[in-house]
Amino acid sequence: MDRVVLAHDDVDDLVRLRRQLHRHPELRFTERRTAALLAERLAPIARVHTGVADTGLVVEIEGRAPGPSVLLRADMDAYPVQDVKEVPWASGNPGVCHACGHDVHMAVVAGVAARIVADPPARGSVTLLFQPAEEIPFGEASGAAAALADAALRGRRFDAVLGLHCWPDLPAGTVGVDRETAMAAKDAFRVEVLGRAAHAATPALGRDAILGLSGIVNLLHAGVARSRNPHELVAFNIGTIAGGASQSQVAERAEATGTLRTHDEAVRGRLKEVVERIARQQAAALDLGLRFTWANEMPPVRNAASLVALAHAELPGLVDVADLTEPPLTTDDFALLGALGPSLYVKLGVTGERGGAPLHSGAFDVDERCVGVGVAALERLTRAVLAGRLAEPGAPATPAGTDQAGADQATPAGADDTAPGERAAAGAVGA
Repeated sequence: MDRVVLAHDDVDDLVRLRRQLHRHPELRFTERRTAALLAERLAPIARVHTGVADTGLVVEIEGRAPGPSVLLRADMDAYPVQDVKEVPWASGNPGVCHACGHDVHMAVVAGVAARIVADPPARGSVTLLFQPAEEIPFGEASGAAAALADAALRGRRFDAVLGLHCWPDLPAGTVGVDRETAMAAKDAFRVEVLGRAAHAATPALGRDAILGLSGIVNLLHAGVARSRNPHELVAFNIGTIAGGASQSQVAERAEATGTLRTHDEAVRGRLKEVVERIARQQAAALDLGLRFTWANEMPPVRNAASLVALAHAELPGLVDVADLTEPPLTTDDFALLGALGPSLYVKLGVTGERGGAPLHSGAFDVDERCVGVGVAALERLTRAVLAGRLAEPGAPATPAGTDQAGADQATPAGADDTAPGERAAAGAVGA
């Protein structure tokens, strides 16, 4: 880590907030304690709308005069996994953990809000969306979709929609910018195989749904692998299998769920057809019934060219910037927020002394110096848009001037929310 820039004089307070959120995680559409904590913090400095998409918040900050508008999004929900870390801020909610960094996202956006209010822009406005329910189990609703339908956002347009995501592949101090695609499309599916029950001693009288499903699973993996070209980025997974009622019965029903992840729309369409066709043909060949369902069909997250150019013009010298050339196959419903305006989703490096575990792992944690880096990056991008430095697609962005309001250089530190004076283990890193 060559450089760590802090963007808040009171960054210890943001780290305390992050740890408090991490200790009290809440699942999708239950984030009431989380929302109350954020509302209590932000209500004294901005206009707060509660109950957005049921458990979310929209926060409005006005500049001194009308002008460009920016939306900053932070997701709020935790992940259904047991926290296995032995740290004071480990989750106190069994089976629930901020294993995807949403606690960091919320602390960063709250920090940007404080900075913007402390030095209001000459013109323009900033809207914060603290969004519930980004983690989407099979067949359930997206929090971003619910927020878009809420009166607080419905029909609105912004000059820029900005967000970030913790990224263990990058070191703390670095912000990654994807050239075009920041996250993949995801299509979830369920295969239900319908057979006929029989005693295990007389299997010829039945139709074995488990045997049929096992063959479908193998054929799906092989079929997707042989239907994609080597240069096409694709991830296919069967994540759950369930079925049967007894060890002594030929199973009447079995089901599997999985995901198909792609970047290119033509590849996406071709492979969806392959998956469904293979499942239906194999079930028919074994004289089994089949119900096939697609759900949670999420488009890819696309970065606007103008905002990518702005990031490369504004962020170097403030933080380390990584030009990401190979988009990942993770997904995020931030993709839907592109309906509100040109969007940019950047990757916040988090790996350091406590980082390194993968996303969605109960061991996931971050080097908390990333909090100040995230505030620095999002504040700089926000102020650049408000100042009118957002270039048209294809045109170079105007770099920030030397008088640009930036982040204060400080020694990074964090403290547990129950011990305000305790410094985080992460020490300063020189320029």
